[in-house]
Amino acid sequence: MAYTVYNFKTKKALKTALKAGDVVRVRQEGQFGPNVEDGPVYLEGPHYPARHSWYAIAVVKDGVIVGKVK
Repeated sequence: MAYTVYNFKTKKALKTALKAGDVVRVRQEGQFGPNVEDGPVYLEGPHYPARHSWYAIAVVKDGVIVGKVK
């Protein structure tokens, strides 16, 4: 699982930022991070230690979300 660099409290807030044209970077926690490979990525939020209340799938290129978030 990965996180967006900005701590979005909801998936709707993430989608709104992307729709507005904001550049949203993604980072990986733990032994697999901090960079994320290009391709599909599974996101969760808000950031730890808060309880995760949303999950999403997005496509990442060069560490930035491109395309739709599901």
